[in-house]
Amino acid sequence: MQELTVTAKIQVIVNDNEASLLSATTSAYRDACNYVSNYVYQTRILQQFALNQLLYNTLRKKYGLKSQMAQSVLKTVIAKYKTIIKNQNRWINAVFKRPQYDLVWNRDYSLTQERFSVNTLDGRLKLNYHANAMEDYFDSKKYRFGTAKLVQVKKKFYLHIPVTSTVEDTQVSDICHVVGIDRGLNFIAVSYDSKGNTTFFNGRQIKQKRAKFKELRRSLQKRGTASARRRIRHIGQRENRWMQDVNHCVSKALVDTTPSKTLFVLEDLTGIRCATEKVRRKKRYETVSWSFYDLEQKLKYKAMRNQSITIKVDPRYTSQCCPKCGHIESGNRDKKRHFFCCRNCGYCSNDDRIGAMNLYGLGLSFIHDQTVNSEHVQNLGVQSITPRCNVTLSGKKEAKGRRRNSRMTTGQLQANRL
Repeated sequence: MQELTVTAKIQVIVNDNEASLLSATTSAYRDACNYVSNYVYQTRILQQFALNQLLYNTLRKKYGLKSQMAQSVLKTVIAKYKTIIKNQNRWINAVFKRPQYDLVWNRDYSLTQERFSVNTLDGRLKLNYHANAMEDYFDSKKYRFGTAKLVQVKKKFYLHIPVTSTVEDTQVSDICHVVGIDRGLNFIAVSYDSKGNTTFFNGRQIKQKRAKFKELRRSLQKRGTASARRRIRHIGQRENRWMQDVNHCVSKALVDTTPSKTLFVLEDLTGIRCATEKVRRKKRYETVSWSFYDLEQKLKYKAMRNQSITIKVDPRYTSQCCPKCGHIESGNRDKKRHFFCCRNCGYCSNDDRIGAMNLYGLGLSFIHDQTVNSEHVQNLGVQSITPRCNVTLSGKKEAKGRRRNSRMTTGQLQANRL
């Protein structure tokens, strides 16, 4: 059994008086976080017990916080600094810009299907909210709520609630379906499954829309005014929200069209940014800023919720290897035309589809290596594709020699199970 946590976002319905009270509470909480953050940055103290003895009374008197609010401020700041130290490996003064309020379940807030109850500086408030798609989460046997975050965006308030559920583990021997997914720019994702079906998710319209965002930012940067800089920041946030919605739709479509206990095979794109930064300057923005990781994370948790498995494999030669005969050659692929034609057997197709087919073959190899059951692999596989893996090469001379007699060998798969 493993735990899966997703974040449910709801909008709270408030009138003018309730909005002013929530605004005062979130602002006081933010100011208290900045006060504690400055103290931690100067003293390097990250123990909650020590900070509680030093700053608890000040937080209660100076900012008017309730007892639980003061404890939450300390936890929020400590968690922020631990994240910074882990990611940056150095001390950076954490600044809390937006008004926020971290709410502990059954202490600072409670939630029913009709009302949202929250603790404020002047007592308890019971508010209505938009409960779209929240009905399933109120089953206490399946889901439990965690520490939520109340944020203020302009004059609206949103509640972000982490919802945790328990998901049964899926064994490799239980896999009944395999899907290879190749990610790219012209096509966001191309999938190839055990039934021989290929699905393309077109990305040309997305590239065009992102190009418009880029040109708009360029024109605003030339102005250099304060209003132009604010506009650039808003455009970036809007583009990020839009791209996340696109990735949600793509990952949802991939999971919903496959049965439970499916194996999704992705390329391991760790360090891909270093390679994409070497492309021509005209196309560098598209390749460097493309949200491959975001799509991967969304697919991962949706697959887990569907009792499926996601793995990442070595991406080398997945677009140069023929899925029919196993011949590897860089001349098989025409990048400008996005076309693949094997120089050994003459098999032709879209190069992204070829990548998805080879990833599918790597998925079969992964199952074969984990289960050592060839009959199970044959039941999953298309007859025209045999399980293959990437060739492990140690040098250029060895690579040239292997390409002449280049059939991908089984047993050399390097897969990272998520």
